[in-house]
Amino acid sequence: MQAIVLAAGEGSRMRPLTSARPKVMIPVAGAPLLEHIVTRARQAGVEKFVFVVGYKRETIMEHFGDGHRLEVEIEYAFQEEQLGTGHALAMAEELAEDLFLVLNGDVLVDATSLEKMIKGGNLAVAAKKVLDPTRYGTFLVEDDLLRSVVEKSRSPPSDLANAGTYLLDQEAFDALSKVPLSKRGEYELTDGLNVLVSRGAKISVVELEDWIEIGRPWDVLEANRSILSVAPHSVQGEIESNATLSGKVSIGKGSQVRSGTYIKGPVVIGENCDIGPNCFIRSYSCIGDRVRIGNAVEIKESTIMENTNVAHLSYVGDSVIGSESNLGAGTIVANLRHDDANVRSYLKEEKIDSGRRKLGAIMGDNVKTGINTTIYPGTVIEPGYRGRPGEVIWGHVLKQDEG
Repeated sequence: MQAIVLAAGEGSRMRPLTSARPKVMIPVAGAPLLEHIVTRARQAGVEKFVFVVGYKRETIMEHFGDGHRLEVEIEYAFQEEQLGTGHALAMAEELAEDLFLVLNGDVLVDATSLEKMIKGGNLAVAAKKVLDPTRYGTFLVEDDLLRSVVEKSRSPPSDLANAGTYLLDQEAFDALSKVPLSKRGEYELTDGLNVLVSRGAKISVVELEDWIEIGRPWDVLEANRSILSVAPHSVQGEIESNATLSGKVSIGKGSQVRSGTYIKGPVVIGENCDIGPNCFIRSYSCIGDRVRIGNAVEIKESTIMENTNVAHLSYVGDSVIGSESNLGAGTIVANLRHDDANVRSYLKEEKIDSGRRKLGAIMGDNVKTGINTTIYPGTVIEPGYRGRPGEVIWGHVLKQDEG
């Protein structure tokens, strides 16, 4: 079985995390999101992949290569201009086999459901029941077969959200060639599905057991929780005496956990990290490669990307911290409002309800805070920001010069 993965977009709603990487390369539970997609598809029987890449494609190609490390075959198609999901799939036509899965690069589906789609006997689309279907494209279904895809609507035909996963054949490319530009100025894959249905294609609707969509920066935290809960774990680094590992804790090669440190799993720590002494890393935290967590630091349910330093006496809660950053000693990232209301944060410069009672900072790459900095809940900090000692930071913080 072959899978075509649509991974060409930047993911503008994920800014500032996508300033240096495409959305599919954002680390989730210790590996890029795209790697989790490949792993689950392989478990479902997929051995060949076509990645449709575009934005910062070299980041993807350098990490995955030909797929040998993951025991799969990977080829690449290129979408030079991002003109929608239908256009992205069309870029892979020359590499597509007679029957293939189509996977969105920002959606993680369970392997059991993928296998069910593959073995179902019909073309198929994946659906997930949601509480608020107005946020999604939805399916009109009759006798378990697709009748139409309806884009976001105030009156959706069902609570079955389009989960961005499809089993298609070569007829899909001809259907896409008949699709006009949408109101967004893009060629939509879902319009191609409606063309197929109008021609009499039998397309089954398969409800997923598990579905993780990463469309907003704080979705990374929910994905960490979901994946780490079932992920295998191993300890390959050095654990000093009087350090405590409780529960499922993974520690990479070359990493050192110093005395007095307490790590409560599930937690994943990358390679060549320096942790402690006397720090506390709480459940569902993900620490990237070559990260330094200093003395008396507490990390709570956060992602810390590679080559970042969190200096002594700091606290980071419910946050996503970019790579190559440095949090000065005594930096405190608050994650809870005094009125216990949901934390509001910024999505494409618009302040919205995150839906989370606890949310700290969303921080881009190469950010430096001064000592004794305080960061308000929901703060978004753009890459390259340089803070000052004793600063109080809130809102959407743009890069500023030092001095």
